[in-house]
Amino acid sequence: MNASILQRQFEKIGARASVRDDRSRNARVGVAIDIDRDDEGEFFDIAIGRDAPEELAVVDVQPRLRHLLLLSRQRDEKHKFLCGHDERHWFVAAVPERAAASNVRTAFEALKPPAVRNELLRQKVKPKNRNRRRNEAFLRQGEWFFVPIGEHSFPELHILRNEPLRRGTGKPHMCEELVREGGELVYVSAQYPAGLTEPQYHRLLSRRPKLRNLQWIPQRRNPGVFVRGRVRHADHKTIVLHGWHQVLMNTETQAVAMRHVAFID
Repeated sequence: MNASILQRQFEKIGARASVRDDRSRNARVGVAIDIDRDDEGEFFDIAIGRDAPEELAVVDVQPRLRHLLLLSRQRDEKHKFLCGHDERHWFVAAVPERAAASNVRTAFEALKPPAVRNELLRQKVKPKNRNRRRNEAFLRQGEWFFVPIGEHSFPELHILRNEPLRRGTGKPHMCEELVREGGELVYVSAQYPAGLTEPQYHRLLSRRPKLRNLQWIPQRRNPGVFVRGRVRHADHKTIVLHGWHQVLMNTETQAVAMRHVAFID
């Protein structure tokens, strides 16, 4: 791979890219992509670790949109990453492999969950508006899509105020009003941030009773989430949802290539 060629492709969308070898003890296998910052601002940090990819190339550049599609190929595996600018900051998103995205436009589509794509069709949203942050089908803030559900009400006791909405350990999106319905009960602690199902939780404590002293918090995994009112985030413009909206996350977590992305919103 030619680092200078990659850097020139990123320059076409107004971005800087650092392509470097990473031979540290904690280096990832293949490639790791992060958003870093120096005195000149943000830049894409592309670290080539152990078992470097055979090919790392930009397959599509859209300067007007300030986005490009990056391909990493290692033997029979191909992974793609949508790199671009969203509102105030640069970002990188792993594209699900099964989508076979070939350019920036199809990468955008691959990152939309099925319910969002269905709503776009139902609302007959024009192609030129499908990737806007606001159209007839949804509003988007970062990786979250908000789809209106029409006239609907929830019991007052179920409505949480100023509730965080987050993926993993990323900075939360703060919701003025939020309701969670259904989902699977899990127990979460600092040592088990992904959560344990109830059977897993009880098996663990039966084997290691001292872990009862951890600060366990019961939460719901994959619940239906609905929000209304203001949604705030440090890196995004505040949006206001008039009426209840279903919350849907983009499909990035379905990508095997997610393991190569260090940046979390």
